Order: sequence, then C-alpha cells, then structure tokens
Amino acid sequence: MAMTSSRPYMLRAIYDWIVDNNCTPHILVVANAPGVEVPQQYVNKDGQIVLNIAPGAVAQLLMDQHRVSFSARFGGVPMSLSVPVGAILGIYA
Repeated sequence: MAMTSSRPYMLRAIYDWIVDNNCTPHILVVANAPGVEVPQQYVNKDGQIVLNIAPGAVAQLLMDQHRVSFSARFGGVPMSLSVPVGAILGIYA
C-alpha cells in the first residue's frame, strides 16, 4: 500500500504554527511550474515568487492534498491564485 505524500500535511502544520505564533507565513513558489497561477509581473528573475498567505492578507485560503489556493490583491487588483503543492519550495515566517 502506497502512502500519500507528507508534504501537504507538513505545509499545513508549519502554516498553523507560524500563525499561532503571531508571525506572517510566506510561501516560496516556482512560478513557471505546471499548474501555477500567480501574477507573472511579480515573479523574480529566478522564476520564483514569494507570497504572503497570512489570514489578513488573503481570502478563501484552501490548502488540500494537491494545491494551495486563495484570493489576494496585487497593486489593488483582486486575483485568484493557485499553486500545486509540488511547486512550493518552502514556507517560512
């Protein structure tokens, strides 16, 4: 029997720990990975983007086995973002 990936569980646990400690969670994302939907004008020269996913910065945050999705504003413009878990390089405060 194959086990599911622990990656989504660890992502959610670290997110909760960061928020519980009154810090701001950020995720580092490979912006050109398949299935990534982020504002390309904010992607750095290395093809990465750092996203603030704090409860006060996003709406409709969903973290499931496959992806992290939410709504956020960039330059005052509301956007829907979607990031496959495999495209997330890290989460930090």
